[in-house]
Amino acid sequence: MKFRNLIMALAAVAALSSCKSQYEMLLNSNDSDAKYEAAFKYYNEGKYSKSAALFESLSVLTNGTERDDTVRYYWGLSNYKFKDYYTAETNFDKFIESFPRSPFTSEARYLRLDCLYRSTLRYELDQTPTYKAINAISEYILEFPANTHMQECRDMLVELNERLDKKAYESAKLYYRMEDYLASRVAFRNVLKDDADNVYREDILYYIAMSSYKYAQLSVPAKQKERYLTFVDDYYNFIGEIPYSHYRKELDSVYQKAQKALGKTVVETDDDKEMSEKDFEKERKRLLKEAKKEAKAAKK
Repeated sequence: MKFRNLIMALAAVAALSSCKSQYEMLLNSNDSDAKYEAAFKYYNEGKYSKSAALFESLSVLTNGTERDDTVRYYWGLSNYKFKDYYTAETNFDKFIESFPRSPFTSEARYLRLDCLYRSTLRYELDQTPTYKAINAISEYILEFPANTHMQECRDMLVELNERLDKKAYESAKLYYRMEDYLASRVAFRNVLKDDADNVYREDILYYIAMSSYKYAQLSVPAKQKERYLTFVDDYYNFIGEIPYSHYRKELDSVYQKAQKALGKTVVETDDDKEMSEKDFEKERKRLLKEAKKEAKAAKK
């Protein structure tokens, strides 16, 4: 029984070795017909690594023939299915340049973009591939507005732009976590300066206001009035733009604390609150002037 099992095992090894030898022999042969047939056989079986290698080898033999564009397209498609997106993007890029009129070109254009999209990195990492993909997809949409992949392209653009938004937002937020509130406020304001439509705009405006408040809290007394007034400005900017934000309750509470720190009575009634907002700018200028005088005196 043991002898029989050993024979079967050796036969299996021999069969596998024979198959491997046959593939390698085919890979190195100059029989384009046999290689062409085998490449598609491996492709249809989902053995994309082997089909890619065969199509690559075959491309030398079919160069300039009627099979040339088919072989080069499926070379790229095999790499794409094998999830080697970097190589596949190169394949499709060269294919588009070499065969602008091929029936495969339209799909190759889209697949190249998909390769660029799939080669992008998480928001924490270098976003150079993201910018490259965004530029390529945008150009494609402008050049081929009637393409059948328009929705997929738009979805890719939305996701890639949101990734850039998140990177900018998280980079600014790092200063807030480090409790460097002056740098935090500057960084968040720069994010909106570069991209006013950042998807995290509400959060950014919230952190701008909170950075101002915490910076004022930690300031020396001579600087606090001026810096609390900066927070008040940021607070009114926030509620003016997003009055029903989920951050509103917290910011209202912080605003009341800032008002107390400025020596103002916190108003409770709607009429009084309306009057306070109406006269706010006048009062803000008066307090700012006082704060500057106090800061100047403190330096002497």
